[in-house]
Amino acid sequence: MKIYTVDAFTNEPFAGNPAAVCLLEKPAEDMWMQKTAMEMNLSETAFLVKESEPFHYQLRWFTPSSEVDLCGHATLASAHILWEQDSVPFDQVLYFHTKSGLLSASYDQGRIILDFPVEMPGECSIPDVLLDSLSVPVVSIEKNRLEYIVETTDEEAVFQAKPDTRRFLELDARGVILTAGSSQEKYDFVSRCFYPALGVEEDPVTGSAHCGLAPFWEKRLHKSSFSARQASSRGGDLFITIEKDRCLIAGSAVTVLESTLFF
Repeated sequence: MKIYTVDAFTNEPFAGNPAAVCLLEKPAEDMWMQKTAMEMNLSETAFLVKESEPFHYQLRWFTPSSEVDLCGHATLASAHILWEQDSVPFDQVLYFHTKSGLLSASYDQGRIILDFPVEMPGECSIPDVLLDSLSVPVVSIEKNRLEYIVETTDEEAVFQAKPDTRRFLELDARGVILTAGSSQEKYDFVSRCFYPALGVEEDPVTGSAHCGLAPFWEKRLHKSSFSARQASSRGGDLFITIEKDRCLIAGSAVTVLESTLFF
């Protein structure tokens, strides 16, 4: 079977966040998918199976060490491959049945738009281990069901941060996001995302994190549409709009590798 590597949330190869996309003819065993994700050794590998209803797919995501409930960049990569390789018309909405419910993707003027649930953050108790591990000034901290969101003073603090990510393994969350408002005119905010509990020390670009970042910054900037930069070493751009309880996340993707899986 074919397996593809796609750089997501970028229009240039070797930037953004790489994801593997595997098109299956039928559901596979969990252990096989986990071993395949380990072999690909990317932050996420997506596995797709066609449903009986046209343009509907089962979708599951695996890191090298575990399955996850929600992943933005591998969903964007999956949609990109379906339109590029599976003869799906570009004006056709794609539907994904996942552990986070029914998700969809549409194509508009060169960008893929993901329709995800808002993951609303709120006030939380702040563990000492989190404060001790951050290495940045803290303005505020909130938490949703997925992760802690830590606001720091400015984007330079985000860029230069060297958190002790081993300590994040002690937290009751899948990871930690560092964020700050941006001084660059083309961005509203910047972020970096750390997920050592999922076997991903720092994720290059994290679509699902913006399901929490968008409502976090909506409260602070009093707007519902954002341009965002995830400031990892690879980096990526996201365009997010909140519509009620949904988060529309747009970005581009580039296929960089097509290979054959023999086992």
